[in-house]
Amino acid sequence: MSIGSKELAPVELDTFEDERLVDELKKAKEELFNLRFQSATGQLESHGRLRAVKRDIARIYTVIRERELGIRATPAPVEKAPAKAKKSTKKAEAAEAETTETAEEAK
Repeated sequence: MSIGSKELAPVELDTFEDERLVDELKKAKEELFNLRFQSATGQLESHGRLRAVKRDIARIYTVIRERELGIRATPAPVEKAPAKAKKSTKKAEAAEAETTETAEEAK
């Protein structure tokens, strides 16, 4: 069993977009800095967390590099469009089709 965050499992990292991976990397580096600072001042309670955060950082770097090389697929971007906009688009298309049909019939 791997040590690290339960949230940053390799399977879950595959679903993250590139921007989110960079954000997670930044958070992990900040946490590692804070843990090292606590270790230097003698305030660190769980030394295993240092190792876990280092491994999380390594996992993120691995996923980013594999995507650059084309080994690992980048997830398709999910478009977040409001449902109402889609309905109004269909109504507009239907209205355009009707006006086109009536214009053709009038000729």
